[in-house]
Amino acid sequence: MNPPKYPASSVTPKQDTFFRHGRSISNEGSTVVAAPRDGLQAPFRDGREARSMSNAPPVFGPRGSSLAQGPPPGSFSSDLKTMTLPRNVTPRTEQGPFFADYGPNDNERTSEQRQSELRDQISKETKIKIGSENLLEALTSKSARQAKDQRTRVEAELGSSNRKILELTSRLEEEIGRSKRPRTPPRNRLSAIFHASPTNSSHGDDGSVQAERPGTEESESPTFALSEILQALEVEGLQPDYYVERANRLVDLLKKYPSLKYDLVWPIFGLRVQTMLLSQSREVVAAGYRVTRHAITDRRSLQTIRRLNTDELVMLSLVKESKANIEREQALKFVRAFLDVKGGIHEISNIILRTIVAVAEHHEDRLRNISILTLLELLIRSPAKVVDAGGMASLTQALLDGSYPGSESMASTILFLFNKPTNRLHLKSCHELDAAFTVFTDPIVVHSSEEKLKASASVIIALLQSWPGLHSVSNDGFAAIKGLLLSLAYPSLLARDLILDIVNAILQIKAPSWSSAFLAGRRLTTYGRVANLNKEATPSTTAAISEDDGESRINLNEHYLALLLAVLIQSGLPQVLSKLIQEEAAESGLRRKATLLHGEMLNLANRLLPQKYSSSLQVLSQLVGPDDFKSTNTSLQQISMTYQIDSVSRTLYRSQAASKNPYDTLSWSKQQKTSLAFHSTKQRVDYDMDDIKFRAAIVETQILNHANFLKWDWNLIEELIEGPLRNPKRLNEAIVGTKFLKRLLGFYRPFKYRFSATLNTKLNQRYVRAGVALMKALLQSNEGIAFLWDSKFLRQLGECLSQIDRTSGFFADEPLFSNWRTSSTLTGGYFALLGALSSDPRGLQMFERWHMINISYHILDLRDRDDLIELLLGNMDFTLDSHLRVMLSKALTAGHKHIRIFATGLLRKYAIQPARAETGLQGRSSVCEWAIRLLVTQLYDPEVEVSEVAVQILEESCQWKSHLEYVVRCRPQLDHLNNIGAPLLLRFLSTSLGYQYLDRLDYITQEMDDWFLGRNNSYVTLVEATLSREFSASLNGMSQSHMHEPSLLPKHSALPPHFYRELSRTKEGCILLQDSGHFDKFVATIRDARTEQEDQEAMTKLKGSLWAVGNIGSMELGASFLDDSNVVQWIVEIAEHSEVATLRGTAFFVLGLISRSLHGMEIITEHGWLTATDYYGRSIGCCLPSSLGVFFSIGNQPQPVEDGASRSRGGGEAPHLTVDKNPIHARILESVASTGNTVLTKKAAGELNSLKTHHVEAFSSVELYRKVRDMLGRYRFHLPVRRFILDLFNRSVIREVVLDEEESENESIQTERAMGFFSIGVSKGHDIFRLTKLGKGGVPYETLM
Repeated sequence: MNPPKYPASSVTPKQDTFFRHGRSISNEGSTVVAAPRDGLQAPFRDGREARSMSNAPPVFGPRGSSLAQGPPPGSFSSDLKTMTLPRNVTPRTEQGPFFADYGPNDNERTSEQRQSELRDQISKETKIKIGSENLLEALTSKSARQAKDQRTRVEAELGSSNRKILELTSRLEEEIGRSKRPRTPPRNRLSAIFHASPTNSSHGDDGSVQAERPGTEESESPTFALSEILQALEVEGLQPDYYVERANRLVDLLKKYPSLKYDLVWPIFGLRVQTMLLSQSREVVAAGYRVTRHAITDRRSLQTIRRLNTDELVMLSLVKESKANIEREQALKFVRAFLDVKGGIHEISNIILRTIVAVAEHHEDRLRNISILTLLELLIRSPAKVVDAGGMASLTQALLDGSYPGSESMASTILFLFNKPTNRLHLKSCHELDAAFTVFTDPIVVHSSEEKLKASASVIIALLQSWPGLHSVSNDGFAAIKGLLLSLAYPSLLARDLILDIVNAILQIKAPSWSSAFLAGRRLTTYGRVANLNKEATPSTTAAISEDDGESRINLNEHYLALLLAVLIQSGLPQVLSKLIQEEAAESGLRRKATLLHGEMLNLANRLLPQKYSSSLQVLSQLVGPDDFKSTNTSLQQISMTYQIDSVSRTLYRSQAASKNPYDTLSWSKQQKTSLAFHSTKQRVDYDMDDIKFRAAIVETQILNHANFLKWDWNLIEELIEGPLRNPKRLNEAIVGTKFLKRLLGFYRPFKYRFSATLNTKLNQRYVRAGVALMKALLQSNEGIAFLWDSKFLRQLGECLSQIDRTSGFFADEPLFSNWRTSSTLTGGYFALLGALSSDPRGLQMFERWHMINISYHILDLRDRDDLIELLLGNMDFTLDSHLRVMLSKALTAGHKHIRIFATGLLRKYAIQPARAETGLQGRSSVCEWAIRLLVTQLYDPEVEVSEVAVQILEESCQWKSHLEYVVRCRPQLDHLNNIGAPLLLRFLSTSLGYQYLDRLDYITQEMDDWFLGRNNSYVTLVEATLSREFSASLNGMSQSHMHEPSLLPKHSALPPHFYRELSRTKEGCILLQDSGHFDKFVATIRDARTEQEDQEAMTKLKGSLWAVGNIGSMELGASFLDDSNVVQWIVEIAEHSEVATLRGTAFFVLGLISRSLHGMEIITEHGWLTATDYYGRSIGCCLPSSLGVFFSIGNQPQPVEDGASRSRGGGEAPHLTVDKNPIHARILESVASTGNTVLTKKAAGELNSLKTHHVEAFSSVELYRKVRDMLGRYRFHLPVRRFILDLFNRSVIREVVLDEEESENESIQTERAMGFFSIGVSKGHDIFRLTKLGKGGVPYETLM
């Protein structure tokens, strides 16, 4: 059918201007296929399928995200990722020419998508690399002849993985750099707007784009293109691909010109939308939803759209079967677009919400997950709306099933309701989240699938790592937690193992390196992994640091862990672990895991808990009771378990002592220092080994017997190097009396291609460690220095380095230090050996002898060898004042950005060393001052990233008073860094010298005003984000393993710096604080607003005042302010009686801060709280209430609600009958009401089928349809039941409701038959709401269940 020859009614005010020129506004007689780039592709059409638009099979492109900076309104991804578009503002339009909801090609992928794919590939190759290294380590136990072929294959695979990782890492860096580059705007704005516009393209029948007419790009306006598309949509009776292609072009036009949607005349545009939504083709209906969604502007436009009766159409689309998923998905996206508009949530009708709830309850539905996500978003915005629609029951059931992939986010959303008392009224019992514990506590359900158990475990961890969650599961005397722990008695290995993992995760216990061997059944004394950890710590680091030299960082995470540990102990964790350890029928690995957890629990309790909670644990009363020694077998078993726990505890102490910062010895316990002293004694025994044992050990190394280094005993070699060979007598004997050292050093000679040709694997790193130890041992005596001076090792190494020096005159086809060799072989390990030599002045003389210093300068000038520069700088020791420091200074200033960042990070090792008085010119204080001077210079680097790294290192170094004063004496200028330099400036306030420096700059008064007027409230968000990040990290560690990129700086969970805390460190600051009166105002805010429960702004101000008072009270000088007010009592009142869970948590942390000062600890003790102290009697900042039951008792439980509300919530009651005077209608309404009852569903469905057969005219009544629709919107019906009920009505009823037609049934049917495009009557095979083929006029009962 040809389009009309006259223009249609104007859609925009300016369209008549273009009609006067006589332009054609539609393509006559053409059928256009949708452009392949569009999201909704038209169905493929051939000769067999060209007769009917409903018979055309749909063909859709693959789904994917768009290129827009934010997703289109209402869109969602298949993996339920968090939407980036805020829910409280009008949606922003996408910035770009074309964006599709479906099927982007490879060229349309965003930079984030490409980066994600590269990271996934790197993670995959890293796992292959780790597996290959583990396999190579396992092959070392086999003979070289047996494992030769297998080793070759594994090494080849490992080399391939290393090369792929390098390539992928390079591509990832390039992609990250490309994404950060600013895009150059087009030279001609008008030509850019019309470039490649789909409205200007001419499409052939095969879907290909023809050459465009010259001059059309600049001549056509978007208004004319809009009128042309809408005019084309009036054409009737064509194939679906015609309408889909026009709809996609219309969407592209609205995206490209966002202002067009504000000029639409909705009476005309709405008619086109209704026409598409009433089509018989699913693809056309989906395109109609998509067009309508992109035409949304604000809440008024939503009201206009709803007046088109779209609620009826959305409801009908959502209840359709899975074969109409494309239509259902676009309908749900259309509903989700309401959330993107400010106030749009109020335009979502109850019937639509009830339908979404029905979809969320249907387990087999493809849209179930996104329906649940929609309900969660609605629950945050309008809890009452979701509760009235019965959505809470669906969410709770999904949480219990564990089938929803985002169970943690679901739990967090429900916790949002539990936080405030008014929101708790929407909860039925406040025990909805206990469903996560049911999977473990129910003896029948505990044998469920592994996925279900793991999903519930993740939810439990998320609950216990938030204040609302911890309060919700601590009601009724910690019944939920006790039930979980008692579930360890069930004989389910998987459930038991997961429960132990849950406890490890919530206590943030990281498995030590030796745990895998211990769990496998090996004894702690049969392998040297724990002993090797202690090699990094030296006896000199065990000296205590004075209190003035450093200060431990405030860790809020540990304070929260202390509370969790106290809750678990009071819930019976020690008892259940003891029973599991003693259970003979339990699996041995499980018992050992419980033993390890028991040792970790004792360690944490001894370190974090007050004496009242921890004193009873250390005696192991659960294992050793007064009556246990009456039976010999029982006593032996108890003693064995006690010994094993003690052994694990001692091993944990040694592991922690080795892993701690060697300069942070304030927190070391006596046992840890004893373990270091024991290790030092063992080294001394090895140092004094006698002649016979020494010769026997040299023979056992196999160096003298075999030339193949794979047969050498490298563990024994390392022990000899670190022990006897540090004795000059033994070293001289090994040099003169045997060929031991000659052959060992010959192994490292580059031109022998033994060490230099060995693959770079985790196992082969032992060769590097042995080489470094050998260099250090040779430098200990004159004999070793002479041996190294005369050897060929350094001469050959210098020659190899000169191969990459372009000014040396040495050339090689493939240099030893080529890019491939340094990455895939141990060639890079030579720099570690050189680094060991650089720590000694005589080693530096060897550098100068073979011109390695000059070569190193030239290496720094290589712009294409960043890997070599990093190896060189990263392995050198800059303690001595030598040319190496000059080289580092050159890299800090002359290198490019990446090298400057790397070199700046290297200074941290020297800047954080505590200053001590040492003999000699190279004291540690001079090294720190040198590093600090360079870091201050880096503050002025043109790249902000370099300055940011320098600020972080200087801030960490300023925890020592001497370092802080030296930084202040350097007088750094940080104005150009803005907020980046703020933490460092706050550190300056800690000393009188820094206070005077900042006071001269007029910084203090300005900063105080900023903090008091606004930044104090922003500090609340910063602290809560820090804690959330810490808890999320432990949750991710339990649920899945992530590959983390290496960082130059350590990650701290410390409390962010606070202005008033730093100000109260000095007497001058306390005087200024007293004069300002800010502390009194904070106290007044706490006094007046401590009962605030609802106003978010007032609560934020209250939290900010609490943090300010806590930071001031944590200082000894600032604690004096607490005496003048009763603020501590009010904070205790908030912590114990506030109705807001997060407010209780803030008060809890603030009390921990106050307890850090001696005076504050005394005040808190007077109010009945207990504080934890270290061995010196100093508070560690962890305080707990004397009664946990009082602390976790929270009032304002849900109150009884009205009958109507309760009926809507549960949805379990049968719908009430709607009265109708017509007896047939009354019977239909009664049967419809009965379908809501699960017991009566089949019988009611049979009655409705019978009524449909005998009273067809009744199901053509608009009045009856509206009454049934009202019942569907008020009561709960399952999705198949809703589909069955709506399919009973004739299609003419839908048309009359949507188009508000009042014609008679016969006139309506005649009109529909006369209009091909509007053919929505009940016709064979063409009905959009096609009834199921039935036997005798009814729907099979099986389809409803």
